[in-house]
Amino acid sequence: MMKWILVIVGLTLCLAAPAAFAENGILPAVTVSTGADGSTQYSVTMQILLLMTALSFIPAMVIMLTSFTRIIVVLSILRQAIGLQQTPSNQVLIGISMFMTFFIMSPVFDKIYDQAVQPYIEQGMPLQDAFTKGQGPLKDFMLAQTRLTDLDTFIEISGYQNINEPEDAPMTVIIPAFITSELKTAFQIGFMLFVPFLVLDLVVASILMAMGMMMLSPMIVSLPFKIMLFVLVDGWSLVMGTLANSFGL
Repeated sequence: MMKWILVIVGLTLCLAAPAAFAENGILPAVTVSTGADGSTQYSVTMQILLLMTALSFIPAMVIMLTSFTRIIVVLSILRQAIGLQQTPSNQVLIGISMFMTFFIMSPVFDKIYDQAVQPYIEQGMPLQDAFTKGQGPLKDFMLAQTRLTDLDTFIEISGYQNINEPEDAPMTVIIPAFITSELKTAFQIGFMLFVPFLVLDLVVASILMAMGMMMLSPMIVSLPFKIMLFVLVDGWSLVMGTLANSFGL
């Protein structure tokens, strides 16, 4: 967390720089220049504009480009399988998914910080180079979780002809393939979680039918037994461990 605090502090200092220029009656324009080595250099104002624009995409990036999607879908299916409509609440499930995402993605975030954020803040790496280097660890993570069939599907749809290896695919192809694979994996894990609770519901319904208690809802009777079963087998620890191991941790 301290690393990301440093990132925020660095952005704050960048935001304070134009104000200092404005006090002296000099405000740098939004300009793009060419460096001595032929690379493109953006003014500080342009860099701040790009960074502030990128911040608006952070919620979508956290949800769709990380492990968040798989975790929240599995937890939602688990809650429905148990039969609890509002417990745990959506806020609790989202909080659990967020912190599990930080736990699973921490090696990727550390690589992005070391390869892109820190050089950009301390060594003056060009902004476009920082974005390019920061994509590397995230791209490797997504490719490791993406099925080749899903990747081939989107490569075929996109019409790219010169992609021989998965690493050659652009992010515009990898992202939808990754999201599709995450949803597929989440539903597979959710199915495995749903089956034991479904069997318990069938057993309770059969017993009630045999006793002639057809007017009593099987869900009311089976709910406490499902909760007890989930607690006795240490269900939360098993679910969290399974989700973490599904990402290769």
